[in-house]
Amino acid sequence: MSSTRTGPRAPSSASAAQRQRADAMVTDTRPMSRIRTLLASPVSAYYLLIGATAALVVIGLVMVLSASMVTAYKEEGSSYAVFTNQAVFAALGGVVAGIASRIRVTAWRRLAVPILVGAIVLQGLVFTPLGLVKNGNRNWLRLIPGLSLQPSELTKLGLILVGAYLLARQRHLLNRVRYVVFPYLVPYVGVTIALVLAGHDLGTALVLFAIVGAVLFAAGVPRRLFIMAGGLAVAGVLALVVTSSNRMGRITNWLSGSCTDPNGECGQSVHGLYALADGGWWGVGLGESKEKWAWLPEAHNDFIFAIIGEELGLPGTLVILALFALFATACVLLVMRSRDQFVRIATVGVMAWVLGQAMINIGAVIGLLPVIGVPLPLVSAGGSALVSTLAGVGMLVSFARTEPGAAKILATRPSVVQRSLAIFPRRRSNP
Repeated sequence: MSSTRTGPRAPSSASAAQRQRADAMVTDTRPMSRIRTLLASPVSAYYLLIGATAALVVIGLVMVLSASMVTAYKEEGSSYAVFTNQAVFAALGGVVAGIASRIRVTAWRRLAVPILVGAIVLQGLVFTPLGLVKNGNRNWLRLIPGLSLQPSELTKLGLILVGAYLLARQRHLLNRVRYVVFPYLVPYVGVTIALVLAGHDLGTALVLFAIVGAVLFAAGVPRRLFIMAGGLAVAGVLALVVTSSNRMGRITNWLSGSCTDPNGECGQSVHGLYALADGGWWGVGLGESKEKWAWLPEAHNDFIFAIIGEELGLPGTLVILALFALFATACVLLVMRSRDQFVRIATVGVMAWVLGQAMINIGAVIGLLPVIGVPLPLVSAGGSALVSTLAGVGMLVSFARTEPGAAKILATRPSVVQRSLAIFPRRRSNP
């Protein structure tokens, strides 16, 4: 009887292929693969929101200081007047964002209607003796001497929250027009936008239209209602433009391409393009802008993007665009991962708020859109706008903390204060 010797069993082709794929996953250091791995983390949206927002605010503070030094010294007697005011509001906005990031989703639902009703009441007070007129718009409220508030900035957050709350609660009834028009569009959206337009602030009204459109789209309202609401919004905007000689002149000059006179009606747009042209590829250097010397109106506000292009060149403008792209990425991750309809609608609303306003502002600076008077979110000077936007971002951070797996990971990591204090050696007690 012969015996057969058997050696070690050869690996099967299937198991070998699996090991090869595993090794490839371990050793794959390609940039795109690493980016996909980072984005797959449950806390990616959390850190993207904080990082992109913090970077935009810091860059904004630096550029507000640079862009406002000349006019601030001329008007206020101090080159740091506008910057100091912006820094105070940035600190206040940071506190507001920190508090908002700790509010639970259930609490945001309860706060939705009170926030919007309070904003509507404040917006109505601008038509009383407490109201202020700036640049032809009656959209400011005097709180104390030297301190004013723009209530329309708070209405943006209120419309997002109320829309998310009402439309998420009635998501199974949205195919019926009355469950969208009467609970949300007529009593809240209609009143809010009417008050803003009564103050002649078309720029803010356009941002509000964009926010409401995004909220309706994210909620999944019927296409016919979405088209009808969009058509009414466009008709209303056209009526406001036609009935205003100032707005009609801006639109006409922009469409005709005749905005070439730096000292004429299109002087702001022309000097904005001059600033971008002077900056060229690499910029003239931080603080070295020429257009901010009273040539470019609102250099630290509506046209701060032009000063960024002039002083920091193409890399500076691309950094701003990249940071807004990272903000958008974080919002998309939140929408894709969340199973809460309220969170998804509110996230889309804030994304439309920040990105829509940024697109309008940058489009006006580079000449793709007429000048409407909308600041660049998180970058331009403006205390009410900065604090309100940071409150909206703080709300998104609170949503990101509740992502599946995110809360557990964040609970195991030390806080920023703890990480900062860890660099100092601990005192040892004597034996």
